[in-house]
Amino acid sequence: MPTLQNYVCLILTYIECLKLCYCNLLEVSGENSMREIEKVGVIGAGLMGHALAIVHALGGCNVIMQDLKESQIAKGLQLIDSALETLVDAGTITKSEEKDAKARIKTTLELNTAVEDADLVVEAVVENRGVKTEVFQHIDNAARKDVIIASNTSNLDIFPLVPEARKSFCLIAHWYTPPYIIDLVDLAAGPDTDIDILQRMETFYNKLGKKPVVFRKFINGYVANRLQAAMGLEITRLLDEGWASADAIDDSVKYGLALRMALMGSLMKADFTGLDMMQRGMANMTYDPPIPKPQSDTLDELISSGRQGVMSGGGYFDYGEMTPEELFRNRDKGLLMLKSQVSDIETMFPLTPKK
Repeated sequence: MPTLQNYVCLILTYIECLKLCYCNLLEVSGENSMREIEKVGVIGAGLMGHALAIVHALGGCNVIMQDLKESQIAKGLQLIDSALETLVDAGTITKSEEKDAKARIKTTLELNTAVEDADLVVEAVVENRGVKTEVFQHIDNAARKDVIIASNTSNLDIFPLVPEARKSFCLIAHWYTPPYIIDLVDLAAGPDTDIDILQRMETFYNKLGKKPVVFRKFINGYVANRLQAAMGLEITRLLDEGWASADAIDDSVKYGLALRMALMGSLMKADFTGLDMMQRGMANMTYDPPIPKPQSDTLDELISSGRQGVMSGGGYFDYGEMTPEELFRNRDKGLLMLKSQVSDIETMFPLTPKK
């Protein structure tokens, strides 16, 4: 006759078997839900949308780029061709890689087509809450339930705009133009973002050779945009109050700040200057920061006269007969050369101990 101890052993064995089966089910479920990112829908074919299509296509993903306007898609494809040609000329990619990247990029006017089978949806539309809310709703209606949604917003807290069922799979992936050259990408989680999704995206972009900076919660402007915004306020004051010209300001940045920061960043530069000097400078309180304003007289005058930047033929500077495609190509070639040289310099003349 089986004893009480035998029954207890059988029950415990049965419980352990149930635990093992449950764990196996969880593992299988996890594997299915964490499928590889292979298909990417990019919403918007503008300045950032076309460039993010390039980033993901060069990373081996099949991309569908969507926009509401046929003319914008045509312009986006033109910029894609020009950018990839520049990368080939610079030796960054081969002709074969250029051909493969182009083949991976498809276009559509229908948002549903771009997202319905995507593993990742990149939102790159105008910085307008109403527009983004509408886009997120369309994604919710058409996309798979486990699709990752990454917004390229520069400074909007988009998380309240996202449908409740999508919040755990949503994050910000903010890039800097042109993202196929500038490797920095800010990854910011919302209050409900699954941390596994944040880590998965960090791993994904590391594999693509990018430099993700991870924020466990949204901070307006991240790091680079906050620093850029502070500089922008001072630049606006110098222009509006007539203290300096556009040439004087950009020369001060290019030949003063940027040259050192490209090699050392900001805080390492402070180490070389001496932290005691930094401390004394703060104590003297000789700098009077500008009060933030919602507009700039100089900027308003330029825009009202039709000078909106490179795409309109002029902004703070005149570009003569040079076309936007030519200007973007020259910019990209210069950035690629600078990026390569900075990388070589860091290797040849290291400023930090080898890891």
